[in-house]
Amino acid sequence: MAWITPSLLAADFTRLAETLEIVKDAGASMVHVDVMDGHFTPDLTVGQPVVASLRKATDLILEVHLLVERPERFVADFIEVGADRLSVQAEATINLHRVLDLIRGQGARAGVALNPATPLALLDEVAAEVDSVTILTADPGLRGQRFLPGSLAKVRAAARLREERGLNFALAVEGGLEAEQVADLVRAGADILVVGSAIFIHDEPGKHLADLIRIAAEAGGIARA
Repeated sequence: MAWITPSLLAADFTRLAETLEIVKDAGASMVHVDVMDGHFTPDLTVGQPVVASLRKATDLILEVHLLVERPERFVADFIEVGADRLSVQAEATINLHRVLDLIRGQGARAGVALNPATPLALLDEVAAEVDSVTILTADPGLRGQRFLPGSLAKVRAAARLREERGLNFALAVEGGLEAEQVADLVRAGADILVVGSAIFIHDEPGKHLADLIRIAAEAGGIARA
């Protein structure tokens, strides 16, 4: 079944320790942190100290998504403070092979993410070297973005690429996800659904996360993460 992975940037930062317990009790196995530098994306978000604090507060899998220019500068730092999985934007570096080697060499799982307007063809040379591929389904760095309607077809195409080449990377989806997209994305081949506001805008985020986990489980899919 697909993993529903809460995006902590949508949570209340004054209650992060409590939030981690809530999402774990609801059935989550992994949490997601978007690191933005104010250059690759308009927003400036968190850095290594916050990730280090999260690592101390939970044994959940910690996935860090670097939406930063030249991510190779920060790979070692974020893995050192506790990232289990590290994804980088394919558009943010001219040395994608090197970045993926750096991540794996430091003992973390390596992922590559594609902006909505970036074609899947950019994966041709690295698809066999990654543990995960993330399809962004809204433009990154601006809060409140809606799920782009053409994204489902792109997820299906990525799943087809994986099957045709006999690969086993986890297929993740991130950006503007709501409950109504979950089942369709799982059936399209998604293994990891990164969800933020659709969980944390509610007074009972644990209940809404549990509902999303149930919907994903009912939609089926192969356990791959």
